[in-house]
Amino acid sequence: MIQSSARAVALRALRQWQKRAGRADDIIGKLFSGTKLSPPDRAFALELFYGALRNLTLLDFWLRCLRRAYIDADLRDILRLGFYQLLVLKTPEHAAVNETVDLARRTKRQVVNAILRAAIDQRQQLEERAKQQPLHVRWSHPEFLLKRWQNAFGDGPVVKLCDWNNRPPPVYARINRLKILPADFIQLYPALLLPKRDNFVALSAGITQATAAGHGYIQDPSTAIACELLNARPGDNVLDACAAPGGKTAYLAELMENTGSIVACDRAWERLRVLEGNLRALGVKTVRTVAHDWSDRKTPAQIAEQAPFDRILLDAPCTNTGVMRRRVDVRWRLAPRDFARMHERQLNIARAVLPLLKPGGVFVYSTCSLETEENEAVVGRLLKEMSILQMDDEKRSLPFRDGFDGAYAARLIRAG
Repeated sequence: MIQSSARAVALRALRQWQKRAGRADDIIGKLFSGTKLSPPDRAFALELFYGALRNLTLLDFWLRCLRRAYIDADLRDILRLGFYQLLVLKTPEHAAVNETVDLARRTKRQVVNAILRAAIDQRQQLEERAKQQPLHVRWSHPEFLLKRWQNAFGDGPVVKLCDWNNRPPPVYARINRLKILPADFIQLYPALLLPKRDNFVALSAGITQATAAGHGYIQDPSTAIACELLNARPGDNVLDACAAPGGKTAYLAELMENTGSIVACDRAWERLRVLEGNLRALGVKTVRTVAHDWSDRKTPAQIAEQAPFDRILLDAPCTNTGVMRRRVDVRWRLAPRDFARMHERQLNIARAVLPLLKPGGVFVYSTCSLETEENEAVVGRLLKEMSILQMDDEKRSLPFRDGFDGAYAARLIRAG
């Protein structure tokens, strides 16, 4: 295992991300697995890497203010980390400058030092200039995305949403009532029950112990909306069509009191292995996993033989615009065409699973997207195409309104 510093790991992660070596979470996870870092250093590396991604446009604006000459990609990443420490985190200047300068090649250290010292000297001017910039620069979001949100929600909510996305997320956990009661959980772990959510807690410590014991599952309360709309009951026959990594599957099993049956489907075996491990830890005993890609219209026998289902949950793949606080590089992976593309993909999956629902059965469609194309427009198309479906309920979670991740769910009933 390689010995390294937090700043060096953050720099390697940023360089790999720039080269499109993978998603941010995967990149930093792999680096952590091969690097010897103390828990505080891991936390600091994560803060630097994610913080630089959350503030990318703003950091580059400040860099342009101080350096008009060409800067190569490697040097730019070092300066991004330095600017983030000095101008956003307010890290003590001596540590921020010296440790960041040491990341550069010897021939470049003088340049890095000069630019960082200039940032310190001109801190107030840089901050004032940033305030005068357009919203997409100040908050480091794609301009096309902010225009969409302004049209949908208005200027005030968009500022709140940007602020939400740029803050490190709190850690929430769902209490696994298959193994422990909420009152006993609170006695064992330093956690705070959330208002109006007596099965969700904010965890400040004890995360590893709670999850290792199967007493809790790291999960945002917004994810419960879809499960609660499905209203699965003990003894039901349920299909969780896009199930990995298993948080909703496990909650459904809990609501069903570990009775009945759940078929949990995902297209990737490796994701199903993660799901199966999570379910074992949580004591779930009623789930059968099946690898299947719903773009293949031929339903596998393992699913067909258990149909028709009383209830189907389709937590559809989406653009993840409701969870940017947790998936920090999503904003930089999106393009305007993605919303129409996802709309068609979501419709195709829904069309594939709905024939498996019994008459009188319940279908819940959900996403963690804020976008109309992926939510109301998909449901509207399904209702228009299939007269056997009736809208029964619809719920949303909006970060700037509800204080949790963004989510959407609609409950449809098949006429019977």
